[in-house]
Amino acid sequence: MRKEAAVAIFAAMNSMGFNRHPSETRVVVAMSGGVDSSVTAALLKAEGYDVVGITLQLYDHGAALAKKGACCAGQDIHDARRVAEKLGIPHYVLDYESRFRDSVMEDFADSYLRGETPIPCVRCNQSVKFKDLLTTARELGAHALATGHYVRRLQGADGAELHRARDPERDQSYFLFATTREQLEFLRFPLGDLPKSEVRALAERFGLAVADKPDSQDICFVPNGSYAQVVEKLRPGAVDPGEIVDLEGRVLGRHDGIIGFTVGQRRGIGVGGSDQPLYVVRLEPEARRVVVGPRAALARDRVYLREVNWLAESLPEEGRRVEVKLRSAQQPLDALLLPRGDGSAELRLCEAAYGVSPGQAAVCYDGGRVLGGGWITGAELSSLPVEERLSA
Repeated sequence: MRKEAAVAIFAAMNSMGFNRHPSETRVVVAMSGGVDSSVTAALLKAEGYDVVGITLQLYDHGAALAKKGACCAGQDIHDARRVAEKLGIPHYVLDYESRFRDSVMEDFADSYLRGETPIPCVRCNQSVKFKDLLTTARELGAHALATGHYVRRLQGADGAELHRARDPERDQSYFLFATTREQLEFLRFPLGDLPKSEVRALAERFGLAVADKPDSQDICFVPNGSYAQVVEKLRPGAVDPGEIVDLEGRVLGRHDGIIGFTVGQRRGIGVGGSDQPLYVVRLEPEARRVVVGPRAALARDRVYLREVNWLAESLPEEGRRVEVKLRSAQQPLDALLLPRGDGSAELRLCEAAYGVSPGQAAVCYDGGRVLGGGWITGAELSSLPVEERLSA
């Protein structure tokens, strides 16, 4: 058989893109205990891959057992184990508690105390799942690490590319912007072309006990949605009360800690006496001050980034036109991205955005492709017209 024909046959058999039979392809599946990762494992097993399931214990079992919607804790570990037994695949539980605390939870607390609004799910993917777990997968002799994320990995002219999921309602590409090129070569996302309804139908077809299990919460280690409670536990005595002031510095009220506020917030500020709705315009952590004002005061068209991760071809000095999301649920905005050295960059928006918050991510797209992104450090409003603003 000619080599080209053999490669074509293997490509047709191997959805992971390897030139070998699925039975000779070991794939480690990150199994959180939810329906998505369980179906990922079931699909690959059904295709004949050598599947190994790994579940990460990220925080204390006891605190999580009574918490519905948790991820990577007591009940979920039990569910992942049951699915692995149903599928007849090896399953390992790895204790990553200390790594998770150091890389994700500590960063979460420090970020809130700096007046930022962090995204711990991105940090978890960046530092634990796609770094430590990926290393473990290689040590187990795996050819790939597969997850249940709704995102697509497509092969481009210069290597693997990250693309939005086929179903825009389930797309998780915003949370994976920090994935490196090297990691992307090893990663696989089998659910990227499927809607959630089909994934649940597959779970029922495979007879998985988690078919009707609710989706996990975004922030798995925050009990009852109380960020303040977590930060106070991690940083005892660091949460101090302070003043709520208007743009002129007039005191309108007091607060119990700036960690209870985020830029762009309207509800729950706890002050009145204004003839128009008030929003959190900025946080001043050193002064323990929350500054509020009208929505117009939130307008920003220059956004500054750090730790930029670029997945596309090199970013030219004169910048590149992009579509950017400044929050996960936000519609993309047209902008010019300019590199500034040392992993930093500046975004110049065509139209002003409202509620740009330090600590959030700015993720750049070209249509459905993820070009890269970075962490927002600050923003301001320019007085320049659009034509001048979008020139380097």
